[in-house]
Amino acid sequence: MQPLLHDLVSVVHAPASVLGGTDGQLRPTGAQGLFHADYRVLSEAVLRVDGREPVAVTHSLTGPGSAVFIGLLPWLGDLSPDPTVRLERRRRVSAAGMTENLRFTNASHEPVTLGLTVDLACDLAAIETVKSGGLTAPVPAYLDGGRPAWRQGGLAVTVTAPGARAAVSDTGAALVAWDVTIGPGSATEVDWKVAVSDPRSVLVEPAGPVEWERPELVADDRRLTRLLEQSLDDLESLRLAEAGSPGDAFLGAGVPWYLTLFGRDSLWAARMLLPLGTELAAGTLRTLARRQGQALDPRSGEAPGKILHELRRHEFHVALEGEELSLPPAYYGTVDATTLWISLLHDAWRWGLAEDAVEELLPTLEAALTWLDEYADPDRDGFVEYLDTSGLGLANQGWKDSGDAVCFADGRLAEAPIALAEVQAYAAQAATNAAALLDAFGRPAADKWRTYAVEMAKRFRSAFWVDGPRGAYPAMALDRAKRPVDALTSNIGHLLGTGMLTAEESTRVAELLASPELAGGYGLRTMSDRDGGYNPLSYHCGSVWAHDTAIAVSGLAAEGHADAAAVLTEGLLTAAEAVGYRLPELHGGDARTDLRHPTPYPASCQPQAWSAASAVAILHAASGLRPDVPAGQVTLRPLAGAPLGGFTVRGLRLAGRRVSVTVGRDGAASLSGTPSALAVLR
Repeated sequence: MQPLLHDLVSVVHAPASVLGGTDGQLRPTGAQGLFHADYRVLSEAVLRVDGREPVAVTHSLTGPGSAVFIGLLPWLGDLSPDPTVRLERRRRVSAAGMTENLRFTNASHEPVTLGLTVDLACDLAAIETVKSGGLTAPVPAYLDGGRPAWRQGGLAVTVTAPGARAAVSDTGAALVAWDVTIGPGSATEVDWKVAVSDPRSVLVEPAGPVEWERPELVADDRRLTRLLEQSLDDLESLRLAEAGSPGDAFLGAGVPWYLTLFGRDSLWAARMLLPLGTELAAGTLRTLARRQGQALDPRSGEAPGKILHELRRHEFHVALEGEELSLPPAYYGTVDATTLWISLLHDAWRWGLAEDAVEELLPTLEAALTWLDEYADPDRDGFVEYLDTSGLGLANQGWKDSGDAVCFADGRLAEAPIALAEVQAYAAQAATNAAALLDAFGRPAADKWRTYAVEMAKRFRSAFWVDGPRGAYPAMALDRAKRPVDALTSNIGHLLGTGMLTAEESTRVAELLASPELAGGYGLRTMSDRDGGYNPLSYHCGSVWAHDTAIAVSGLAAEGHADAAAVLTEGLLTAAEAVGYRLPELHGGDARTDLRHPTPYPASCQPQAWSAASAVAILHAASGLRPDVPAGQVTLRPLAGAPLGGFTVRGLRLAGRRVSVTVGRDGAASLSGTPSALAVLR
């Protein structure tokens, strides 16, 4: 069974992350520990004072890669109802390990002497072993110059604890210990740190500073401000680069299982962050371009022009609850990353990515179009579809990639090959976007791709729209027999803003997205609660994903459906407030009328890149800032009626310039700092 994560505290500085209890302890159980680049490099760090664990009081995230845990030592100090001796355990994670500062405060009237120990262990378990709930025997520790250390397969871990005694038992367990005296009304600090040497890691910390502007937001709805602050901290901590190209940053998908390059996740996150600058988009595009498919390989899913799904340092083998995955280190089992890559390049160009940077990537664009033309539709029925022929890869290869994600309204599973609704929209939008780039840079075939987009919309309208007791709506997919998979799902939100829908169809989709059956939870449910496959704690059939909700909000805003956008945003902001503004990968889809806070999805990762990026996407949707730098103009069209209240955001980036947007409580908007070459349209 996969270990649960919902009650753990994650502290991250990619490629390292720490998951532990709310008391600060790292216990040798479940997914707790210090991880580095897909290995657990510390599986235990349990602190005791006089042989007893501190009484946990509270904890707090304190910035990118840092947290504090506060505990009491009630058996020490004055005999009083008030605690007089406390411990602040300040944890900071770096790309190469972790440091803890232990600060003891004595508010009593007498000096306090205590014995402090930290028990340490290291199992060097691979992340997929931890994810599968497997057990790995601890690696025996040894003393290296008086410091506990572990080494295996080129991976080296060393603990340094100034002023402490270090010991290794006959069983290979390690311990560091201090004798600490704290005077009355004073404080004493000790430190210890873990250093990791991992020369075989394929991923590293990016070489340069953070690639985006950190905006300042003043808003009537303080939830939006707090969500943005926490999300920016989390996004900063998730930055990664390939070892051979440290100058090209991208965002790792999420902690702990997905802290690596994921084509779809990294692309969506970079796309959502375009209002903060184009540098992250450029690094993400270049990183994936270097890994673009060159040959046909059913085992890895590679095909010429195809964009990567997932990158690991070794084969990723997971066996969970009867399902088995065995993915090569470079795995291409994604049906949508290629078209999302095209649209990110286009959107970054519209936001002001330099022409030479765009032109450098045009051969990758043309190769991606070759994949769309020659490999994305193997049965030539006009729709993009997927089928895992290896039997060891992902059975579902859209963003809803769990085995039961695609099912009919009565709960029956659809059989592959499967053509997903949103994937057809991504393809049509990518074709339109590619045509604009091809025209602008004097490349051929633009008309071909404009025609492709028009014809795709016609085919989609004919094949995907279904009618039933709830009226007309788009099915989530076509199955093997080309039958519409008629569950009502959040997939329809991804159609908005892509050019696939008429105005009437767009209005119908907006009505459904804001209806209680989809919007009755804390955000957008992945599946209607009236469908047979619905389960509020299913990974993809009834839960709520922040990024999925934000994509729908962005599409609703783009097509002028302010009220529906406000309904979904309110649900997500309420969820954010309940979880301390760190939006997890997903949460339960239970109705707001039933519970006063969202139900945690127990195995949900956090932080998650596209969940954190959703804060920027919602702010962007509310501002209505839509640039077209190559055309010399920018449109400002905020949500009508300012349903999120008034706000001012300073530090957005447009064509490399710092700009500010103000939206009043009446919905009137203004833009300042715009480059003189851009005309502002309202």
